[in-house]
Amino acid sequence: MPRLEPGMARIRVKDLRLRTFIGIKEEEILNQQDVLINLTILYPSVEAVRDNDIEHALNYRTITKAIIRHVEDHRFALLERLTQEILDLVMQNESVSYAEVEVDKPHALRFAESVSITLASHR
Repeated sequence: MPRLEPGMARIRVKDLRLRTFIGIKEEEILNQQDVLINLTILYPSVEAVRDNDIEHALNYRTITKAIIRHVEDHRFALLERLTQEILDLVMQNESVSYAEVEVDKPHALRFAESVSITLASHR
């Protein structure tokens, strides 16, 4: 993850729990499962800090709502694909200079709490 430079803000969305169809087994194709999403987003925040104005801030609520709609309305065979599609949604916002997305699939392995995939992008 890039170092946080002066004038940049780091937004973290932690433990966004959604339900979707994820997997390749018949049981996974037929039944929704929980996924846990964590986002880290960096964007230049000088104007938002200076003006105290939402018009100059990155609206994490809008980004989160788009992720919720996308995850709940689609089916995914692979965790990698789901993670990349979420990352693409975040990077659609031109203000984002760096984003990292981690998606956990709880209880994907018998003796593990979860399995996760993390992908990142920057401009």
